[in-house]
Amino acid sequence: MTTGTGSGGQTKYNRQRLGIPKTHALDAACVGQLTALHGWNIPTLAIKATGRGCYQRTRLNRFGFPRGYLMREKRVKGFQTGDRVIAEVPKGKKAGTHLGRVAVRASGRFNLQTATGLVQGISHRHCRVLQRADGYGYAFTPTQTEAARPVG
Repeated sequence: MTTGTGSGGQTKYNRQRLGIPKTHALDAACVGQLTALHGWNIPTLAIKATGRGCYQRTRLNRFGFPRGYLMREKRVKGFQTGDRVIAEVPKGKKAGTHLGRVAVRASGRFNLQTATGLVQGISHRHCRVLQRADGYGYAFTPTQTEAARPVG
């Protein structure tokens, strides 16, 4: 593979000629002289910084006075906020399999941020760690095809 330069007009021409949707990663692949582009219709890994938590043990009001207290421990029942978990709840209102990012509570009943929304009050007994929190959130975003792309 060689490196080259090109104009924005050349990039757009290549993209339209080959029928490739406009995304940041695919635009970078369409720069310069291009005859064909193979294997472009694959999901892109999106990485988002989520942080590692805070050291602060109390919230303050606007005057600097304490307003409530936070947990003294970062880990609860072996889980930490930001861990990616799968929860298999056998029965009840929240029955089913939930996959997402956990927010721990001192009570042992956690909140799960899933792709479909927030699920509250999942017991730690139903959770299993898939990935420990490392300060980032990971998600695969599917590449839009020409047929699925909105017009306008």
